[in-house]
Amino acid sequence: MSAPCLGPIRPPGRRAHLFSLATALPPHLLWQRDVARRVHHVFEPHFKEFERLSLVFESVGIVKRHGVRPLEWYLEPRGWPERTEAYLDGAASLFVQAAEAALAQAGLRGVDIDAVVTLSSTGIATPSLDALVFSRMGFRKDILRVPVFGRGCAGGVCGLTIAARLAEARPGTNVLMVAVELCTLAFRLDDFKVANLIATALFGDGCAACVLRADEGGLAELEGGSEHNWPDTLDVMGWTVDPQGFGVVLARSVPPFVEERFAPALDDMLAQLGIASEDIGRFVCHPGGTKVVAALERALGLHQGSLDHERAVLRDCGNMSAPTVLFILERVIQAGLPQRVLLTAMGPGFTASAASLARVA
Repeated sequence: MSAPCLGPIRPPGRRAHLFSLATALPPHLLWQRDVARRVHHVFEPHFKEFERLSLVFESVGIVKRHGVRPLEWYLEPRGWPERTEAYLDGAASLFVQAAEAALAQAGLRGVDIDAVVTLSSTGIATPSLDALVFSRMGFRKDILRVPVFGRGCAGGVCGLTIAARLAEARPGTNVLMVAVELCTLAFRLDDFKVANLIATALFGDGCAACVLRADEGGLAELEGGSEHNWPDTLDVMGWTVDPQGFGVVLARSVPPFVEERFAPALDDMLAQLGIASEDIGRFVCHPGGTKVVAALERALGLHQGSLDHERAVLRDCGNMSAPTVLFILERVIQAGLPQRVLLTAMGPGFTASAASLARVA
């Protein structure tokens, strides 16, 4: 089952353009070797084959990650109040840092933004994050705020399509999109499932922001977006809401799922967009982990190692959920954007999201 986010490629005059893209990381470095060593005594007594399972800290391809709190903070029991305090503080700071950088790139200020789309699924904020940073960002009183929760790793791509649709609805207006995730706040010392061990080895914190406007110029044109939803796959990825905090859901192995089922879904999405795969200069893919990256390369018919920026971001930052694919796009832009790139990501639902961007000449 597939459904378009933005529909087929639109005439140039109706397209949203990407005018800036900026990223931000929290201050605390979490070296993978240190995390593995420090959590050993926590998990080892609860897993029969811990020595084999602990190899995940090496196999995920991560050297370091960033967290909104130092490593020692995560090694103490934490409940919802402490996790939420860390989320509100850390997410707001990253939001402002990334958003201000994106605005500066676009030659804008907060007062110039007409709508803000915020993607985040790793904490609960009511009022939402965009309201918490309202004064710091200098937003106008009539700004449209669109907080989106629950899209997980697909949020960066889906957020682009939502922001583009808002920009195209009112040509000339400025739409700010911010994807911020603090995945480390879901680290749990009381959850002894394999999924939690994998999450402890995989996830990091980060934020990405961009400005879109239906106008000439910028970095790239957003040609369109599409989604594919697989029925009866709610157990693939998501959260449980437990007394101590979120609990990771990874009930099915994602790499085999990707290798077996992503290519047909991609064909459906490309058909919705009116794009042939041979017209794509580069795929920009959310890297769930090194095994997922390898599975994506096989599914896309790419040479192993082709998704080099994906592996580099994973190595340096870990899986940051929604903003990760935008970190990769940033590197692709810096290296020289091909004529057309296709962003892809998969998230809870289970859902695949895609967005096509064409370089501005």
